[in-house]
Amino acid sequence: MPIEKIDIDEFLAFAQTNIVLDVRSPGEYNHAHIPNAISFPLFSDEERKVVGTAYKQQSREEAIKIGLDFFGIKMRKMVEEVEKLLVLSSELEANQKLKTQNSKTVLIHCWRGGMRSAGVAWLLDLYGFKVYTLIGGYKVFRTWALEQFEKKYSLKILGGYTGSGKTYVLQELKNADTIIDLEGLANHKGSAFGNIGMPKQPSQEQFENKLALELKLAHQIQKPIWLEDESQRIGEVNIPISFWKQMRQSSLFFLDIPFEERLKHIVQEYGSLDKERMLNAIDRIKKRLGPLETKEASAALVEDRIADCFRILLTYYDKWYFKAMHNRDELNTLLKKLPCETVTESNSNKLINPEQ
Repeated sequence: MPIEKIDIDEFLAFAQTNIVLDVRSPGEYNHAHIPNAISFPLFSDEERKVVGTAYKQQSREEAIKIGLDFFGIKMRKMVEEVEKLLVLSSELEANQKLKTQNSKTVLIHCWRGGMRSAGVAWLLDLYGFKVYTLIGGYKVFRTWALEQFEKKYSLKILGGYTGSGKTYVLQELKNADTIIDLEGLANHKGSAFGNIGMPKQPSQEQFENKLALELKLAHQIQKPIWLEDESQRIGEVNIPISFWKQMRQSSLFFLDIPFEERLKHIVQEYGSLDKERMLNAIDRIKKRLGPLETKEASAALVEDRIADCFRILLTYYDKWYFKAMHNRDELNTLLKKLPCETVTESNSNKLINPEQ
């Protein structure tokens, strides 16, 4: 079976039903990669450095010889590892009742579609796998990813003050509509307290990669995409500016929930989090919160007066959200307020059937 070189669109289409092997070094993969690709390095970080140095300081031929020394002793293990991955993939598909194009198909890419992917592709093809490689490698994928943020989408923005349960409503909407959970992609809930109890955030590049692929998959469904109203910055990552501006120009459906109801929800959601990290988060916003409010909020938290602490913080966040919301152009034509009695996933019904 000959090795086929395919472009990015075909590669991503095949990637939905076949495993993707990223043969770059672990360091390159850990920084950012194509979502759902499996790290399958031809060289370790140190080996890549040695080969690269030989290429620059000696010759291409010498670098290839050194690379073959590293590659040769790994060949059998790499073949066996791919066999295991395909078995696991087949078992997963059987459990989920999915069907792939070919149970022995693998997709491979390196940085630029050069010698690393060619070497691994040769080995796996020799053994009998059906192999596709990405023309231009990960570099082409990155260009493709950035292009997604310049496209026009049909967006619906879910708004509401802090504590409105927007994330829960968004997940409920998934049953009837297309959603993208930006905070889920960013591993951050969006406030100064948003990283507490969450996994480590992805790099900016990886966040963009994940968002780009979500946009592609959502756009294929040809339905409006629901997103939560966000600041451009979510923790340590930023929503690409062109896409964020498009969000700000889209219809805003605002869950209008009473302050006391939102306060009860916030106490329930954040009340059991690590106090030390909560105090550090309060300290990070003290310049905008104000010295008196910072002191009172911190004291209330230390004394287990959780509701008193969050009442101060919720008042602060309401003020800043109000300011950010009204900083939109033509807000009056974009904003649709939806009165809600309490914080509940069933508020999604007001979005699915806004006239009811």
